[in-house]
Amino acid sequence: MKFSDIAEEQWDELRPYLDTCLLPVTGMTGLEQPHEARIALEQLRDVMDLIEIPFKGRIVTYPAMHYFHEGSEGKLVSRTCRSLKETGFRFVIVISAKNQDALECPDADLIICPNGEGEAPAAAAVSKAVQALWNRGES
Repeated sequence: MKFSDIAEEQWDELRPYLDTCLLPVTGMTGLEQPHEARIALEQLRDVMDLIEIPFKGRIVTYPAMHYFHEGSEGKLVSRTCRSLKETGFRFVIVISAKNQDALECPDADLIICPNGEGEAPAAAAVSKAVQALWNRGES
């Protein structure tokens, strides 16, 4: 469910069921040409579909974090994850279509992104990782 689909008067009723926030990270620098920005957003959409479609009803997708400056991404993403948890989300999943191996984000509960070769994660692996996250949270 997108954040924009939730009316203010619905939130208190839906909050117990929507305990997981999906935080998309595009990871652009601002140096991209228009066609490169379009490709980055299309790739992000494709990776997001691996979570948004099968887990609709438990996940709220927040606006994407598009631009970073070298060295700032980990602190910014981690701070945003922490803030989202302070608003009531139990879990925050960071998702990107760009490899984020170097992303230091201790406040994210799960980071889903392509591997070092740029291969997107398999749908089954994403599903298993999300379910494992929720199972750990129930312990």
